[in-house]
Amino acid sequence: MAKILIVDDEQSMREMLSLLLRKEGYAVAVAANGEAAISAIQNEIYDLVITDIKMPRVGGIALLKTVKEISPDTIVIVITAYATTETAVDAMKLGAYDYITKPFKNEEIRLIVQKALEKQILRKENILLRREIESRAGFENFIGKSSVMQRIFDTIRQVADSKSTVLITGESGTGKELVARAIHDQSSPKQKPFVAINCGALPETLLESELFGYMKGAFTGATANKQGLFEAANGGTIFLDEISATSPALQIKLLRVIQERSFKRVGGTVDITVDVRVIAASNRNLLADVANGLFREDLYYRLNVIPINIPPLRDRKEDIPLLLEHFLKKNAGRSAVKKISSDALEMLMRHRWPGNVRELENAVERMVIMTTGDLITTEQIPDSVRQVGQCPDLLPLDIPEDGIDLECLLQNAEKTILHKALSRTNGNKTEAAKLLGLSFRSFRHRLHKYE
Repeated sequence: MAKILIVDDEQSMREMLSLLLRKEGYAVAVAANGEAAISAIQNEIYDLVITDIKMPRVGGIALLKTVKEISPDTIVIVITAYATTETAVDAMKLGAYDYITKPFKNEEIRLIVQKALEKQILRKENILLRREIESRAGFENFIGKSSVMQRIFDTIRQVADSKSTVLITGESGTGKELVARAIHDQSSPKQKPFVAINCGALPETLLESELFGYMKGAFTGATANKQGLFEAANGGTIFLDEISATSPALQIKLLRVIQERSFKRVGGTVDITVDVRVIAASNRNLLADVANGLFREDLYYRLNVIPINIPPLRDRKEDIPLLLEHFLKKNAGRSAVKKISSDALEMLMRHRWPGNVRELENAVERMVIMTTGDLITTEQIPDSVRQVGQCPDLLPLDIPEDGIDLECLLQNAEKTILHKALSRTNGNKTEAAKLLGLSFRSFRHRLHKYE
């Protein structure tokens, strides 16, 4: 519902325009003079302002300048009974969308308002489209035939049309944003905005203003009112990547948005109501963060209504050939490469891929560029992949010729010992900790580490 502010010192004009535009379905506010209008736009962001030119003290031209200074994205239409070319030109130069002379027909004002708001919507859609194009990059890479990926696909289809919050977990590079995008694209309001933000990429103060918007003067550099991403995503989905990076203070505000569907802009006093689906993601173990006091427990359970965990690529290696085929096709125009030799495939299958699918895609791109013929061999495989051998489950008698991943080996050994200790004590964690000479807290930390 577009918000319109009508400014006119004539009560009859205010009432007539207010009644006319409310019937059209707009949210309408009125101001009897320029001073009241300035006060209104300092406390609220309007999509459109309709103002009379001739008003005492603060006239329409002065108000137009102020609106463009405080809220540059607000469209202004000026109305006057004193039609002069100079006034019209002045208003248009200062950024007025259009200029109407009294008396005017109701249909005329309806049409101008409709066109002005369509322009406003188009501008916002273009901004969101640019974001969407960026977030869609690589969406086609979200593929897999493994049973665990098929279960994730099934979950996406089942939860897409619900309004429930979703918490996506997994290591960096596994495709958490792609899952969020898939959920949105499978939902009924898929034509509505999908807005993504990396919470770990911005400092706390900037992140808050990006999410909730701000009013002019709220902080140094806030030179104009600005809508936040929650408003931009209204009706659609907001994706909060790396949610674990948020501060305790911001976590409280996020909890309120999820519970109440409302918030205040930074420096604002008015509650903004939104209808937004929240999808969050983290590459950390949030439950462990809750236990360590790093993340709010109430926010965790609000987010974790629908949990989706994306396994690392090393745990679904049967997807690697399919991904390789896909990435080769994606890079088909860059060289004559068409396939990978069996030796090269074996080497790629042995690698642990700590950077997951993102690392695999980058490796394929490099191999395609470095290959002169139509076949990728072991010679073109990056050193980072060639130099590390497979990760054994048990301690080897010797180091293999192609090397070994020591970190992976030690982790596997630790997990095996934890499992055996729990098995020996029939799941009693206190006794298992004693069996390994660990404090209960240290034992529990290791359990959380491996989920």
